[in-house]
Amino acid sequence: MSQPQDDPLLTVEDLSVEFSVPGGSVAAVRHVGFSIAKGETLALVGESGSGKSVTALSILQLLPYPAARHPNGSIRFRGKELLHAKESALRAVRGNDIAMIFQEPMTSLNPLHTVERQVSEALIIHKGMTRREARPRVLELLEKVGIRDAESRLGAYPHELSGGQRQRVMIAMALANEPDLLIADEPTTALDVTIQAQILKLLKDLQRETGMAMLFITHDLGIVRTIADRVCVMQNGQIVESGETATVFDAPDHAYTKTLLAAQPSGRKQPVPDTAPMVMQGTGVKVWFPIKKGLMRRTVANIKAVDGIDVAVREGQTVGVVGESGSGKTTLAMALLRLIHSDGGIAFEGSAIDGVEGRNLRKLRRRMQIVFQDPFGSLSPRLSVGEIVGEGLDVHGIGSSAAERDQMVVDVLREVGLDPDSRHRYPHEFSGGQRQRIAIARALILKPRFVVLDEPTSALDMSVQAQIVDLLRNLQQAHDLAYLFISHDLKVVRAMADTVIVMRDGKVVEAGSADTIFDAPQTAYTKALMAAAFEMKADESGAVAI
Repeated sequence: MSQPQDDPLLTVEDLSVEFSVPGGSVAAVRHVGFSIAKGETLALVGESGSGKSVTALSILQLLPYPAARHPNGSIRFRGKELLHAKESALRAVRGNDIAMIFQEPMTSLNPLHTVERQVSEALIIHKGMTRREARPRVLELLEKVGIRDAESRLGAYPHELSGGQRQRVMIAMALANEPDLLIADEPTTALDVTIQAQILKLLKDLQRETGMAMLFITHDLGIVRTIADRVCVMQNGQIVESGETATVFDAPDHAYTKTLLAAQPSGRKQPVPDTAPMVMQGTGVKVWFPIKKGLMRRTVANIKAVDGIDVAVREGQTVGVVGESGSGKTTLAMALLRLIHSDGGIAFEGSAIDGVEGRNLRKLRRRMQIVFQDPFGSLSPRLSVGEIVGEGLDVHGIGSSAAERDQMVVDVLREVGLDPDSRHRYPHEFSGGQRQRIAIARALILKPRFVVLDEPTSALDMSVQAQIVDLLRNLQQAHDLAYLFISHDLKVVRAMADTVIVMRDGKVVEAGSADTIFDAPQTAYTKALMAAAFEMKADESGAVAI
């Protein structure tokens, strides 16, 4: 890791942030102070709502004014005050001297502009390049951050990219002008473990080459140990502990820091017997998307998103599906749920359903549910929690009266650990972990047999992640649920799964019991995934150990 210099590049002193609300104001950040030297990485860690992102956005004055204000504080970059600086001075700094990678690329990227236009914008504004002059640099950046076949992606729009690819484009934009300070707000949350490792290595390599400093915001403490020189732990808008990374991790002083370090998904799933009833089975499942070109729109090739996969999930069993973005994990799940067209055999509770259509298929929906990755995007902002959770009851005609359906909503909210009185509130009034519990309740209220869990913990804090894992395990045990668990977080899969399928480019590269896949992977690709997730080291025989 880089060693800090004597003169700080950035100094934050006594910073406070308040937001105006009806009837008063709320203190989001209180008397925060830290400094970052050239070439140094400082990590801000803490749970959602602790004030990490608000602190980072204050540096570039990106908070929504006048709703947000700074009652006190100072932010100096190279000795120049940024707090309350003129807009012209801030524009010269933003994207040039200080760049930022935002947490949610889909809301940060312009949906109407191509990848090339968005990455080249900073070069055109700050370097005075033409679009043609900027193109070689844009291609270089896209290749550096791991975009395959970068030239073919120049004309792509954000909605045509996967979540991981969008995040890589955001990183390329931030690095375009080789900034002196990079503010990275959860830059690897949506990335696969192998890409995550590549991005972290890229950032550290750039630090060595350019002397760039980093303010790294994350809830993943494993990343902090890997990348940061120093760490500040935030809780309720305050820094409760700070120091050298090794010192804070090995000998934490504050109770909150100890809680964060202990909040890891743990335990092992007890495998279900082979005699358990089969709930969902796919045989030779294929999902091919045609590529059509020419005036007649003829099919010239196919994207083989899922290419002949066998999968079986028994009662009480969790089958983990892992692999990089674009490997076909979610597409496989959508095919099993009959939400997209597929070829091959699909059987649910012993009956073939690949040919079922219309009303008969709709009846099956009650028994097959899905919990999506982003609960905020999958929950209607216009419906109350009670209406969201109870909607399936109305659709399937469950319950003899409104009062009976309301009691079902109350019961399921209580089962997932939410206050039943909260059913009258709306999704935006809940934290990320609470919204995910709402999504689980919506699926569970129909008493399904098979549940697809599509990255249900990826955007959650570590402590909330552990709570959701415990909740899912308890619900599975109580209701004998069959889970298809999709995730790029292999530590969570290790805690949840009986068996694991490793996918790449639409095919299964390795499958077996969780113990076998995690403790003795056979293929080079699976070993690479495990190495990225658990920092494994291979010995001369090729064996690996955590």
